Amino acid sequence: MSPPYRILLAEDHDMFREIIAKSLSHLPELEIVGEVGDSEQLLESIETGRPNLIVLDIKMPGLSGLEADEKIKQTHAEIKVLLLTMHKSIEHFIRAFDARVDGYLLKEDAFQDLLTAIDAIRNGRRYLSSLMTQQLIDDFKKISRSTPKQSQHLSKREIEVLTYIAAGKSNREIAEALRIGCPTVRVHLGRIKKKLELKTNVDLTRYAIRNGFASAP
Repeated sequence: MSPPYRILLAEDHDMFREIIAKSLSHLPELEIVGEVGDSEQLLESIETGRPNLIVLDIKMPGLSGLEADEKIKQTHAEIKVLLLTMHKSIEHFIRAFDARVDGYLLKEDAFQDLLTAIDAIRNGRRYLSSLMTQQLIDDFKKISRSTPKQSQHLSKREIEVLTYIAAGKSNREIAEALRIGCPTVRVHLGRIKKKLELKTNVDLTRYAIRNGFASAP
């Protein structure tokens, strides 16, 4: 039996943090190793709690969640970070994606989404809030005439794949959603990158968002 997955909660709203801690503490596969309300306490607790995952509020006293994430990644690259936020703005999403957080969860998401996020991150995948994902996909579908000229060369299937990349989905998740194989997803990604003259999935995500495929709610 594998040891419990160690979680550190960093949230400045005491009641909200306590509710999360109490809810997660009932699960034997998880262990809450600390609860903190500011970035100074957070950095201290990392050394004592040795967490596998930090559930981190984007706004706290001291360093912001993104600033804390950057500092954590520099000194403890093995620690995963699930960003917890009330912000749906694309600007916040881009900044979080650029900061290479491992998950982006909205405070209005259901508790089950938190469990899904933890499970995804624990198994080596990145996670994006289901509400944020749906918003990105809905906004993407609305775009037709305003599509950048470069993107008009993409096929319908390539646009679908790009939509899911913008939503933070993995190749496996895209394959399952579109009912195609992972090798086929990789082929589509290769063609998209070639047509758009881009190199990585991060580049594709930035392109989709910054060119209006996923406009702010």
